[in-house]
Amino acid sequence: MNQRFAIAAVSLVLLACSSNNSSAPATTPPGTMPMSNETDDQFKADITTSMQKTFLVELQTLHQAAIDIQTAAPAPTGRGWDPVQDAAAITAMKDAWRRARIAYEHIEGAVAPLFPDVDAAIDARYDDFLSQLASAGGDSDLFDDKGVTGMHAVERILYVDTTPQYVVDFEKVLPGYKRAARPATEQEAAEFKTKLCARLVTDTKTLVDQWTPAKIDIATAYAGLVALMTEQREKVNKAATGEEESRYAQLTLADIHGNLDGTRTAYALFEPWILARGGSMQDMGIKAGFDALQVAYDANTGDAIPQPPPTWSAEQPSAADLMTPFGKLYASVRAAADPNDATSVVAEMNSAADLLNFKRFKTP
Repeated sequence: MNQRFAIAAVSLVLLACSSNNSSAPATTPPGTMPMSNETDDQFKADITTSMQKTFLVELQTLHQAAIDIQTAAPAPTGRGWDPVQDAAAITAMKDAWRRARIAYEHIEGAVAPLFPDVDAAIDARYDDFLSQLASAGGDSDLFDDKGVTGMHAVERILYVDTTPQYVVDFEKVLPGYKRAARPATEQEAAEFKTKLCARLVTDTKTLVDQWTPAKIDIATAYAGLVALMTEQREKVNKAATGEEESRYAQLTLADIHGNLDGTRTAYALFEPWILARGGSMQDMGIKAGFDALQVAYDANTGDAIPQPPPTWSAEQPSAADLMTPFGKLYASVRAAADPNDATSVVAEMNSAADLLNFKRFKTP
């Protein structure tokens, strides 16, 4: 099962379980004393309110950026896009797309498991969609509001002239593949603007409208944060096969920077409750894990994941390959986010979940 859809399925189970136990108090571990007189229900209410306010700003940024993409999209009469005549518009769309991307990566961990259908519509990769559309022959219309949609559908069109060849090579063998292209006719340009872009505007507005305290289950959101930290390994490793997330714009390193920044922000909302339940050791471990990932990401410049060496193997990387920039990044992220390592950020966040009486995130 695809990782994104697998995590969505797990999130539904977590949501059902957390809803059934929402009034149950968290138990204080033996030998520890709570550091606060605030009740579990008060902590939950405070976290829910703060999360709604904090992430609403990012959702509004995402939605406005989607509007800006649609507004900038050229709709010329009698022709498609022209790289010279429409250069300013294409640049404006790319700038808006980048703003949308960064905003969503900041909130992906908490938002995606709460709204899995909308997350899939706006953030699924091309191969994710084709795995669901294979029986229908894929998606033959690049510019409409059906089939392949969302940020990566827009990205695939905007960055078609700079997409790396290895990405094309990965995609062209997928069942239902259609070569990426910019609008070549008046009709295709109109479709891109009024259908594909309009769909992104609609879907992001849905998230803004639904992001209310009543729709925020903090146990599910927390599990989503743990899942996102686990997924950092996948996001790096997929660069070796052309499957990385923002592969057309070569922005995946910026993506994982955004994931880490957003997870830090979200974790800070849970931190007082974790400390109050005797979780100082877990808190230190989590912060150390965040710092380890930050060091790994900061060791690379630019927005793109370093290119893997031609001989790269994730299963058995050679010592020489592990000394390359990609190998060093891969090894650092693998260690920091390994759920089977008790000192990793994933293991520490799961241990903190125990203190809050949340279900642990388990890799599908």
